[in-house]
Amino acid sequence: MTDSGPLYDVRERTGNPEHPSVDDVVDLVLERAENPRADHQDAHLDEAMATVVDRYSSETVRAVIQRVLVDAYPFRTATADLDVDNVDGVRIGTAAGQFLAELNARQDD
Repeated sequence: MTDSGPLYDVRERTGNPEHPSVDDVVDLVLERAENPRADHQDAHLDEAMATVVDRYSSETVRAVIQRVLVDAYPFRTATADLDVDNVDGVRIGTAAGQFLAELNARQDD
């Protein structure tokens, strides 16, 4: 684990059952990859996730998300030993952070 990344409000890191889990984030990433939203401000994130899930695998994307959200890896190094381009690690980390924020906002409603 590194200490250089931001801290995310994800259940596995905080221990708070009110926070979404990594599985919740991964499920939303995969849902958006399969069914990208049209005419939405974050449609580009959905399309980016469709590309990376197709290029790698859902298991690999999940591993990067786990490293970013729970283990506090920086986006570029979260891909180490996974045969994922660093730029795709940035894409996955960015989308995961945004989708986690969306899940947390839903719970605040």
